[in-house]
Formats: sequence, C-alpha cells, structure tokens
Amino acid sequence: MLANDTEHGDDHGAAANTHQVASHDDAHGDVHASDGHGDAHASDHESEHIEHLYHQLSNKPWSALYVACFFFFMIALGCTAFYAIQKVAQAGWSPGLFRVMEGISSYLFIGGILMFVLLLASGLGANHIFTWMNPGIAEVGHENYDALVAGKTGFLNVPFWLIRAGAFLVGWNLYRWNIRKFSLKQDEEPDGNVWYKKGFKHSAMFLVFFIVTESIMSWDWIMSFDPHWFSTLFGWYVFASMFVSGITVIALVTIYLKSRGHLEFINDSHIHDLAKFMFGISIFWTYLWFSQFMLIWYSNIPEEVTYFITRIEDYNILFFGMVAINFLFPLLILMNSDFKRVNWFVVTAGIFILLGHYLDIYVMVMPATVGESWFIGMPEIGSFMLFAGIFLLVIFNTISKAPLLAKGDPFIGESKHFHY
Repeated sequence: MLANDTEHGDDHGAAANTHQVASHDDAHGDVHASDGHGDAHASDHESEHIEHLYHQLSNKPWSALYVACFFFFMIALGCTAFYAIQKVAQAGWSPGLFRVMEGISSYLFIGGILMFVLLLASGLGANHIFTWMNPGIAEVGHENYDALVAGKTGFLNVPFWLIRAGAFLVGWNLYRWNIRKFSLKQDEEPDGNVWYKKGFKHSAMFLVFFIVTESIMSWDWIMSFDPHWFSTLFGWYVFASMFVSGITVIALVTIYLKSRGHLEFINDSHIHDLAKFMFGISIFWTYLWFSQFMLIWYSNIPEEVTYFITRIEDYNILFFGMVAINFLFPLLILMNSDFKRVNWFVVTAGIFILLGHYLDIYVMVMPATVGESWFIGMPEIGSFMLFAGIFLLVIFNTISKAPLLAKGDPFIGESKHFHY
C-alpha cells in the first residue's frame, strides 16, 4: 500500500513539473491521458471485484449443502459417542434410551456417504470451497502461489485428505454396526452378558479411536477452510458442538415418542438427566468458545486473529447471536432443576440449541467460502430441509425395526426404576 501511494505521489509530482514547462495543449493532452488511465484502472478494479463476487456466489449453494450435511452428520456422530460413553461407564439410568440412541446413530451410515460424496466432489474440483485445493497454490512462481499453504502440502493434499476421511467414516460406522448387532443379540439370546461384554470392549476401543479421529476430522473438514488459521482448542470446540447437539436430539426424539404413547418405561427423571447434559455441555461449549476467542483476540497475533476479524466485520449479528443463543437460552431455561422435568421447557431449549449450533457451523464455513456475500436464502433453507428429511426418515425407520426396550441389557431393570 505504501509503495502504491509513493508511485501515485511521484506521478502527481511529474505531472506538476510537466505542466509548468509544457504548453496548454500538451497539458490538455496529459489530462486526457490521465483520465483514460484512471478509467482503465477503475474498470480493471471493477472487473476484479465482479469476478471475486461471482466466485463467492458460485460457492454459496455448495457451502449451504456442506453446512447442512455436516450439521446432521455431526448430530449422529455426537449421539454415537454419547452411547459409547454410557456403555463404558456402565450407566444404570440410560439403557432405556439405548434404542433411541441406536436410531439416531444409524444416520451415521447414510450421512457418512453423503458427507464423503461432498468431500470427493470438492477434491475432484467440482467446487472451490476449499481454497487450499486451488490450482498452482503450492507451485512456486504460479500466480496463485501461497507459501503457507505450500508448507502444509504434506498433510493438506487431496489424496491423503480423502483417505483420512474414508478411514474415519469406516471406523465410526464399523463401531455403530457392531454395537447395534450386539444390542439386538442381547435380546435374542439367554446369556446376553456375552454380548454386553463385547459391547463394552468395542465401546472402549471406539472412544480411543474417536477422540483422535474427531480432532483430525475437525481440522480437515472445517478448519482447512481457513488454511492460514489454527487453534489448539478447535477439535474440542467442534466436539462440544456435536456432543450437545446429539444429546439434544436424543431428548427431543424421546419426548416425541412418549407423546405418542411409546417408551412407557421412561419417566421425567430420564428427561431430567438428558436436560442436565444439555445444560452442562452448553456451558462447556461456551467455556471453549470464550477461551479460544479471548486468548486469540488478546494476543493479537495476525495469523490467528484474522479468523475472528473476518467474522466480526462481515458476520457480526450471526457471530455474536449464535453465542447468545447457545449460552443464554440453555442457561435461562434449564438452570432450574424443576424445569428440566417439564417437556415443553426441554423442547424449547432443544430447539434453540440446535438452531444455535447450526449457526455455529454456518459461521465456521461461510466466511472462508462466500466471504461478505452471505445471506440466508433458498440454498440454505432447501439444504437444511433436505438433510433434515433424510435424517428423520432414517432414524425413525431404524427405531421402528426393533423393540423400544433393550430387555437383554443387564442394567435395564435399574433404568426402568430410575428416579432422581
């Protein structure tokens, strides 16, 4: 910028000297030449702006699909992790909810396929939402060359990126398929404890696999939209978002099924415990958000703070609005212990939590893909409704295919008589 200003000043100085020694006609000619140069420069600038805007708007439908696809996929993955934790903890209160958790987790297969198709399309160049995939970005001398991205090509390259995604999806779905099979086998065979022990071991192994792969997934699928930026808390931040969203959907589906006359063995103490998790993980998410934001903003390191500057300048209402939704509504609605037992309080809090975390994913993705050209229109609404429809179809179809009571679980008696 300083170099441009200096050149601009030199040009004006030369023009002034020429005006002093030249004739009126020469000066007149210089003015016209200057006007022509200014018009050409303005035209080039306008052309670049239009091209930039075109690329942002071209990314918008793909970005809307990506946000909705990831949002519903992360709900299923968060629910799967919660299910595994209940198994490993040998929790006595939750086996009555296992069929609901298995139903929500079943979307992991279809959602994983849809997610991989989107990732594959990006890797094959069908869209340009991941800037580190741009041609020539790691080639020295190319007009798109980016030294920081070039230094990360050992990790951020399309083949390795897709292989990692495939490995994660296979590992997560393998656990989901096995734990569902073990759960059904417990009901069918007299000695169900054999399958319970297998489920315990598989759940413990899955949680070790999950905590590593979830972090890498969050870097690959979300953080790499901003390849210059990094945060050591980001894996935990995304985990908190998917965990509370998964638990919230468990609560909403449970309340819906009870309202239809099912799950008669589930009482308000079960709902109370789910609401406690919704409340607690919402506070945990807020703690992570504040820790990440405050430390980066205070340190003011250019490579880190640009992430938040972009979002505060171009997404101000959404950025701070989703923080308010994800923190204030669960806090105000679910702080009272008695309110956690009232279905409509839990449903209200759940709707706000899901809305807030959809906006959270939106604010993670959109600034890097569509920049300041964002608005919530038909691509966003249509994508959300499409994936919501697939999600609900899959989970209720799975729930309908097995008894709602996991009668073979050794803790099912404790769950049926659970009171808090």
